[in-house]
Amino acid sequence: MAGLDEGDIEVRRKPRRLSRLFARMLEENSGPVSLRTIRDSLGDRGFAGLLVFFGALNMIPLPPPASAFLGLPLIIISAQMAYGSERAWLPKFLIDRSISPEQFRKLMTWVIPRLVRLERVIKPRYWPFWHRQGDRIVGAVTLFLGLIVTLPIPLGNWLPACSTALLALALSERDGILLLVGAAVGVAAGVVIVAVIGTAGFLSHLLFGLV
Repeated sequence: MAGLDEGDIEVRRKPRRLSRLFARMLEENSGPVSLRTIRDSLGDRGFAGLLVFFGALNMIPLPPPASAFLGLPLIIISAQMAYGSERAWLPKFLIDRSISPEQFRKLMTWVIPRLVRLERVIKPRYWPFWHRQGDRIVGAVTLFLGLIVTLPIPLGNWLPACSTALLALALSERDGILLLVGAAVGVAAGVVIVAVIGTAGFLSHLLFGLV
């Protein structure tokens, strides 16, 4: 296309909406839904879509052992993005796990309306990266956030999971403004976690120091 290089074409093309892909999965699967099915249904949105999916899943209040397990896919997927892989891979013990139709419907019923509202205001704009550079950088950031998600801190996974979902959605839509919002939430998550760990360390030192 005259006047546009490959980077411009990548940024300005109209992407498929993740909300439509999730809605289609909900319509086409009446039984248990495996992570393999979810990955394959997302097609070229595999990395970003999976991060949005697992980010949303980790925003649901769960006990620390569950958040540690659900944070593992975020780490694996993000590491592959940072490395520059072209297709999302998950180990067999994860990718063949299935979500019950009731749980999947409940999750999608929560995710899809929120995605639709976000998609009304986000669009390709001010995207600072070219080609796969954005994938690698976002992958490195969400890898760090995924590690935070796995920490055994009650409700400590909400902010990093939210940041991960926002950054992945920004990557999917090439929206630089949403990227900044997601990064800001990620910084807030890091500050909160450091404060919690620091406070816990101080109290432990104080208590054990008095014994």
